[in-house]
Amino acid sequence: MGAAAGEKRRQLVKGREDMLEIHSLFVNYAEAEVLKGVNLNLAEGEIMAVIGPNGAGKTTLIRAVSGVQPIRGGSINVGGRDMIRISAKERAKLLAVVPQARSLPGDVTVYETVLLGRTPYLNWLGSSGPSDHATVRQAIELTQLGALASRRVGELSGGEQQRVLLARALAQDAPLLLLDEPTTHLDLQHQTMFLNLVRSLAAQKPLAVLMILHDLNLAGIYADRVTLLVGGRVHATGSPAQVITADNLAAIYHIPVNVIQHPEYGTPLVLPDGRN
Repeated sequence: MGAAAGEKRRQLVKGREDMLEIHSLFVNYAEAEVLKGVNLNLAEGEIMAVIGPNGAGKTTLIRAVSGVQPIRGGSINVGGRDMIRISAKERAKLLAVVPQARSLPGDVTVYETVLLGRTPYLNWLGSSGPSDHATVRQAIELTQLGALASRRVGELSGGEQQRVLLARALAQDAPLLLLDEPTTHLDLQHQTMFLNLVRSLAAQKPLAVLMILHDLNLAGIYADRVTLLVGGRVHATGSPAQVITADNLAAIYHIPVNVIQHPEYGTPLVLPDGRN
């Protein structure tokens, strides 16, 4: 995505309603304070990448928003609803999580795995109906898994399994998508395919997407905004060019780096300083 296209996307989402609003979020693990007053907002159709060093609290943020990790203070609202006060079933209709592919059981089919995304909508008998199967088929089509629908998940490549997890999340039909390091264990081809698909879905549906990325160059290319999380606090939030800077990265990662403009996309390109 070129710089002009990225700016156009940012202008499009600027006027949209915030889908996710986090105010003064505090999270503890035992006695350790992990998130320390995090504030964050995300509009529908917008992709935000959360970056930062190990131990910064990135996964804890995803876990807190999804309701897995209890919070000590603050508020999390999705679509204007308080995530702390609603049931797990209602929460699952508002947000979907795409974990890393290694969490998938291998002995079920792709179709059966994607159908699990409809669990929040099943009737009191727990049985799926025509509308559930129609939603599953659409999710499989959107993620280009039609030819693999009857295959067992354990027979698939890592990139294919990651698409299965995305399809399962799409089957939830939730307006907020949370991705926890979705490109880990994927080669360059599958990283590109997966993130292109996420960006396309964010624009089409539209979906608000919050994703953790370790690859700063991918964050620069695919995110509309970037949040740099350090020591449980938001160090910086803004466009990729505003956040992914040599000064920010050197201060946080404690190594000298060069950040130049990508010759094709116009986005920040992080290069190690091989002279040091």
